[in-house]
Amino acid sequence: MNLKEAFRYQNKFSAFLKEAENVLACDNNVCTIEETHLRSRVDRNEPDETVTLRPETKYADDITELVGFVMFLLKEKEHLSAAVRSGKTKADIDIDAETNLNAARQQAARILTHMADLRSTEETFPSRGYGYKFSSLGEQKTYKCPLKRVTTIHYNRNEIRRSARHLNARADIVSAEIDRCLVNTNVDYKAPFDVNASFDDAFESYLDMLTKSEGKR
Repeated sequence: MNLKEAFRYQNKFSAFLKEAENVLACDNNVCTIEETHLRSRVDRNEPDETVTLRPETKYADDITELVGFVMFLLKEKEHLSAAVRSGKTKADIDIDAETNLNAARQQAARILTHMADLRSTEETFPSRGYGYKFSSLGEQKTYKCPLKRVTTIHYNRNEIRRSARHLNARADIVSAEIDRCLVNTNVDYKAPFDVNASFDDAFESYLDMLTKSEGKR
């Protein structure tokens, strides 16, 4: 697979781990919980009733296997990370460094573009200004008045605009180069299931793998 596919699998493993861990983190899923309503202690003629709480997941009967699936996913993620790291060394550029640099270029370009759009302006707002005066009793009072706001830019807009265009153009070139490397750089890794598989499909594949492994013993 190429780097682009490898990154998709990294995201898929992370999503599956989160889903499995959410199941395992709930006590009601990993334990059998029985609640007995001790009605006889209030009324000796009433029988006690025991209720088993329903688990919140359909995997309640496969908890041990689900833990094994988590361990399997972590191992696969470790193998994939090593393969990705090795694959990146074969790329024509330092993908991680260029990705970080491009993010910085794009952020700076957004700020400069905003600055290039600013204008020197003069505006008047009724009743947004205020002043103070003393009443006949000597008390200080606040009163409303019009407010004039003058905004003056103190930089060369043309130079700012040129810098923004330069950064955007450079970011586009580097983005295209990164995309080319993601597609053309090989990663030596064999996936255990399809990248579009659902959690259920992946777990079933894992269970099938366990069954075949046990059958060979």
